[in-house]
Amino acid sequence: MIFTVTIEELISQEFKINANSLEEAMNMAKEKYNEGEFVLAPGTLIAKQMQAINENSKEITEWTEF
Repeated sequence: MIFTVTIEELISQEFKINANSLEEAMNMAKEKYNEGEFVLAPGTLIAKQMQAINENSKEITEWTEF
């Protein structure tokens, strides 16, 4: 049988930004992330989970932390 297993990771990394407000800091961070200036590599692993699907019967598991 064929199974598809999907693994998700949630990672986190802190970046320092000099801004006049929280809103400005958030906007600047989004821009820097979208432009590739802020890259989470490797970052800190916060959570991980997996799910499996049976390709034959389409049976699917719940997302499970591991």
